Amino acid sequence: MTPVSDALESVSAASRLSAARRSADLEALGADPSVDVLVIGGGVTGAGVALDTATRGLTVLLAEKHDLAFGTSRWSSKLVHGGLRYLASGAVGIAYESAVERNALLRVIAPHLTRPLAQVVPLTSGVSRRDAALTRAGFLAGDALRRAAGTPSSVLRRSGRISAADTIAMAPTVRRDGLRGGLLNWDGQLTDDARLTVGIARTAAAHGATILTRCSASQVTGTAATLTDELTGHSITVRAKAVVNATGVWSGTVDPAVTLRPSRGTHLVFRQESFHGLTAGLTVPVPDTFGRYVFALPQPDGRVYVGLTDEEAGGEIPDVPTPSEQEIDFLLDTVNLALDAPLTRADIAGSFAGLRPLLDSGGGTTADVSRKHAVLTREDGLVTVVGGKLTTYRRMAEDAVDAAAKASSLLTGPSVTRTVRLVGAADPATLRTVPAPARLVRAYGTEAAVIAEIARRNPELAVPVADGTEVTGAELVFGALAEGAVDAEDLLERRTRLALVPPVGDAARPAAEAAFAAD
Repeated sequence: MTPVSDALESVSAASRLSAARRSADLEALGADPSVDVLVIGGGVTGAGVALDTATRGLTVLLAEKHDLAFGTSRWSSKLVHGGLRYLASGAVGIAYESAVERNALLRVIAPHLTRPLAQVVPLTSGVSRRDAALTRAGFLAGDALRRAAGTPSSVLRRSGRISAADTIAMAPTVRRDGLRGGLLNWDGQLTDDARLTVGIARTAAAHGATILTRCSASQVTGTAATLTDELTGHSITVRAKAVVNATGVWSGTVDPAVTLRPSRGTHLVFRQESFHGLTAGLTVPVPDTFGRYVFALPQPDGRVYVGLTDEEAGGEIPDVPTPSEQEIDFLLDTVNLALDAPLTRADIAGSFAGLRPLLDSGGGTTADVSRKHAVLTREDGLVTVVGGKLTTYRRMAEDAVDAAAKASSLLTGPSVTRTVRLVGAADPATLRTVPAPARLVRAYGTEAAVIAEIARRNPELAVPVADGTEVTGAELVFGALAEGAVDAEDLLERRTRLALVPPVGDAARPAAEAAFAAD
């Protein structure tokens, strides 16, 4: 046994996704190509469906054409939000659902990947007293939502008014001329959305699900699909009692009857130096709108994300969307309203965009299209789940499995995922005792100890893989041997997010390629 594999022994074998596991699962599928439920799509919703199905005692296979979290699931704002924006539009039901799911993520499902985030609205001269009063009223309504969802103030504090000095302490680059304090609100934040998706998929695997990436689906019906191994070209027809289409913005390619109206959301990536140590989400109202903001959100690894746009994205759906020039200008212009020294394009370290899989509901702008998810059942039993938000993935999955069970007459009990912890999850007291740096615990939970042990046994894996990051070779090796990464792109783009700052990702590529030979 090598130093790496020896350290991995403490990780549940059932939860480990690797090249060897993938080969074994494909071989087993060839011997018996039948399951209770086939899930197409490996984003957060598809992974959630696989977990919900497996924890109900059914056999389930998830097939993903690319990698886990390849699509929209990795392009969010990394927020676990309580639906405050939906209150502004009167969508109380969606807001409450978001608050309930936020509570479950923060307190049970993934305490290691989630944490409270202070969000401050600086009351600059450009924010009228009327707008400030409306925002404060919205925050008070958010407090009521938090209480209704059962989230104690010890987990998410109450909103309130803060002084100009406190506003500057949290957001040092805020415009000080005419600053009359700030409004403070608390919401949930993810370490990373792709890491959440991978954690859900691995938890599903631990409960018996088969997770196959680089595996495309064609000729999809309500009871079967042809799966093709994208690495070898080999195809096999899989029979299922129920099939769930969880392909997000690509849902219409699986079921042409589904009509979506994708909306693009763009973020800019900055280094923390541009914000002089931002510790709260800087929240800037968009002029001449109500309830819409641009956020500057502090992130791990010394980054800040500035977003979010909401632009119609018609035409052919790209594998990887790109921001438009107009969106970049909009984000810069809006965030600069609250800054002493304006940011320029030269300050941008990277950018990313994602497409929201919104169900077409007719006229208006995409900002007006409901964020409520929909579960559609075709005549042949094919179930499609679309819409929704990252925060509500678990509820979306629950509803999709309920619909699949009804359409196929599968005998199953109710969903139990609200009380199922993800791999690495534990209560805060336990997480504080994990023998690993806090940075690793926030990304891996209790499994951070395994990363630290790999680094201890292999000193060459204990150092950062590039300038401008704290990510080490041990994390890349863990991604290759336990988290289902197939190649360097998976490690750089989705397991570590190093590629979000292109020069850092390029410098780390040799280490990512070497990770697959570590054992």
